[in-house]
Amino acid sequence: MTHILIIEDNADIREVTADILMLEDYKISTASDGIQGVKQALRIIPDLIICDIMMPKLDGYGVFEQLQENEKTAKIPFIFLSAKSEKCDFRKGMTLGADDYITKPFEPEELVNAIETRLKKNEFFKKSYGNTTNSINQFLQDASKYLKLEDLANNAETVSFNNKDLIFEEGKPANHLYFIANGTVKTFRISESAKEFVSGIYNKGEFIGQLCLLGNTGKYTETAMVMEQAEVCAIHKVDFTKLIYENKTVSNKFIEMLSNNMIDLQNQLFDMAFTPVRQRAAKALLHLFNKGIITGETEIGINIPREDFAGIIGTATETAIRTLRDFKNEKLIKVEDGKRFILLNEKKLQDIADC
Repeated sequence: MTHILIIEDNADIREVTADILMLEDYKISTASDGIQGVKQALRIIPDLIICDIMMPKLDGYGVFEQLQENEKTAKIPFIFLSAKSEKCDFRKGMTLGADDYITKPFEPEELVNAIETRLKKNEFFKKSYGNTTNSINQFLQDASKYLKLEDLANNAETVSFNNKDLIFEEGKPANHLYFIANGTVKTFRISESAKEFVSGIYNKGEFIGQLCLLGNTGKYTETAMVMEQAEVCAIHKVDFTKLIYENKTVSNKFIEMLSNNMIDLQNQLFDMAFTPVRQRAAKALLHLFNKGIITGETEIGINIPREDFAGIIGTATETAIRTLRDFKNEKLIKVEDGKRFILLNEKKLQDIADC
């Protein structure tokens, strides 16, 4: 049963509000001032809090700020309830981060509708989605219901690509976001001197193309090429825009899912600017190993052309080959069929990466 905490210093209003919500089958706890309210919230961890603003000892703003500082209560939906209806009071409550603001007197339906909306929002926000095609489709279905749109999942098309097929190309119109259901894909840019810079290697469960859709040019700023036969789910730009801009809750959840490679890209750029080639190469091998692109000795590795690896670590192909040869001689990796990397000594590579 959903548990709601009512913090209100006026006994009549507190009891009436509690009666209204108990008739709606909510479990109710109450507190008569802000200090008791904070203690109650920390003790019971309710599903939602309704809190008056003007109270003795600790006002509603103080209650909200204290609860925001505690990890256990920071994400509980919070509704301010007050007789104060001036715009400045409303603005202060919403600026602090409250979910809603209801002025007294109120109709029972108004209160119940506000609670249902906030609980629905919180349920969606807390839901966790995996990195599979089914999980992405489930997210699109849930987002469609939340936004009251047609089913976005029906618009997401899964396409198969062969080795060296281009999924999208630098300079072409950016019309889709892509989710890799299976396979391995590299993204790269070509410099004015015709040198290829590999911006990333991605595999199952990752998105590509999101930054291009968020940019102002309307075009892809890099090329995506399949390295191993891949199945890719394409989400149209129109649907992507709805997920990003139409609702803050959906947007936050979607951006959380999209941000899987942003930190990796920042680290890659930092390493290319400030760390030696040997250290960059060790970090890159470990990164690919952790993503499952390069595997352990008892498993099958993946073909990564030397020029692609050189692009990842930001060096000349000859330098990359020399560094990989050193790692091979030190028995840190082995190479099968001239191209396939197998990682042999993760600990020593980690030592090099950390030095």
